Amino acid sequence: MLRRQGPSQVQFWFIALLIGVAAGFAALTFRKGIDLLQTRLYGVEDPHRLHSYAETLAWYWVLLIPVAGGLVVGVLLNVMTRDGRARSVADVIEGAALHEGRVEKKEGIVSALASLITLSSGGSTGREGPVVHMAGVISTWISDRINANGITGRDLLGCAVAAAVSASFNAPIAGSLFALEVVLRHFAVHAFAPIAIAAVAGTVINRLEFGDVTEFTLLQDDQLDFYVELPAFLLLGVVCGLVAVVLMRSIFWAEGAADKVQAITRMPRWLRPAVAGLGLGAMAIGFPHIIGVGYETTSAALTGSLLLHEAVVFAMVKAAAVALTMAGRMGGGVFSPSLMMGALTGLAFGLVATGVFPDVSGAETLYALAGMGAVAAAVLGAPISTTLIVFEMTGDWQTGLAVMVAVSISTALASRLVDRSFFLTQLERRGKRLAAGPQAYLLSVYSAAALMRRTDHPRAASQEACREMIGQGVMVGPTATLYDAMPIFDRWGYSYIPVVARDAGSNSPQLLGALFHVDALKAYSRALADTAAEEHS
Repeated sequence: MLRRQGPSQVQFWFIALLIGVAAGFAALTFRKGIDLLQTRLYGVEDPHRLHSYAETLAWYWVLLIPVAGGLVVGVLLNVMTRDGRARSVADVIEGAALHEGRVEKKEGIVSALASLITLSSGGSTGREGPVVHMAGVISTWISDRINANGITGRDLLGCAVAAAVSASFNAPIAGSLFALEVVLRHFAVHAFAPIAIAAVAGTVINRLEFGDVTEFTLLQDDQLDFYVELPAFLLLGVVCGLVAVVLMRSIFWAEGAADKVQAITRMPRWLRPAVAGLGLGAMAIGFPHIIGVGYETTSAALTGSLLLHEAVVFAMVKAAAVALTMAGRMGGGVFSPSLMMGALTGLAFGLVATGVFPDVSGAETLYALAGMGAVAAAVLGAPISTTLIVFEMTGDWQTGLAVMVAVSISTALASRLVDRSFFLTQLERRGKRLAAGPQAYLLSVYSAAALMRRTDHPRAASQEACREMIGQGVMVGPTATLYDAMPIFDRWGYSYIPVVARDAGSNSPQLLGALFHVDALKAYSRALADTAAEEHS
């Protein structure tokens, strides 16, 4: 009945609960797996103290562990994926927008395993990206089993993502809003209840293992003493927005540079992560704080345990390490690194601000908290859910005014210097134009082959007229989308465009049919109407 008719509302809520439990256990398993593998590789008893312990290890172990991890990751991704690339949050966003809430299943499982190895062996990324995609694999499997349509598939994907984020950070409110704000990119009322159910289920899984504790423990005197201090947080927002842009552009520049180096040297793609691991190992000898997620250094920043020059240098080295890890295609996410970058930036700013204006300033750790949220929100393009994640990870709800001011300014600034967020910019670089909204990316959903009228259609286009247009160079291939065809209609003013294919060994194009302007507009209009109906349901 589920496959034929789709789930009823009550059935859907039970499915959301099951997905929430499954995604919660997946996130928990991933986190425990990182801790276990770090313990085995580095010999540390408490993985949360890995950075301090790594300082006591022989330098050659710190150097060689990331190389070995990169080599394993490279071979794994080269054999099990078609492009040697680990999947992450951007692929989940693409799946929600363009693939009816589905993501790649085999590649997703392999990417999660590769990211687990990367984070355990010295890679400088975060765990939220692999966990989110792993949750997407779970929802995709269920959507395929019940033959879910686009709306149901996207809602199930949102449930899985909410549960995974909630279980990863013990943040049910933020997990729910992250799924709506970042992945689904709308706040439809019909989706909120099942997503909230899944988020609560994921949180319960986390708390059964770790208890009701926050990720970070703050000092008790973090108070905004004077409203006159708020302009400083406006300025902090500007600084954090610029830091976020530098971090994102550094990653993209490093990826481009690595592609060129690989092409010039003809390096096999399975070796690329190992080379990146060598660079990370060399950096970790002097700066072990770059290893893994980095919560120990983030906690030190939030408690004011670092000096000004340490905060600045650590932030610069962390940015370089994240860029190198991403350029090496080692896998992982950017949320945890952006939290660390933000906390270090905020602490450095706070030390300067409180030193210059000691009479009207609160604690410098308050700036670290606000900076943590501001950089992360700008990178993710998610001011609402990131603000709530910061609150839920720290348990500090009294400093919301300062955090909101910094987050709003940083997000507004960064979104104008990149394509709204790190993930959407990633997709733009792959030719997936999601940043501009459905009015832009829906044009890429429909291909000319799917909408054309074939030559044997009762109302087919004149073949003679089509051949004249082909002679003028007015034509599209069968794989072309409406995004490619609409500018041709606007430029030439024809009511249809020939769709042609080229046979192997022949220079003359074969006429397959014609794409009519009216058919293209009808399909586009229906897609916009369906999207609007889903977003306002």
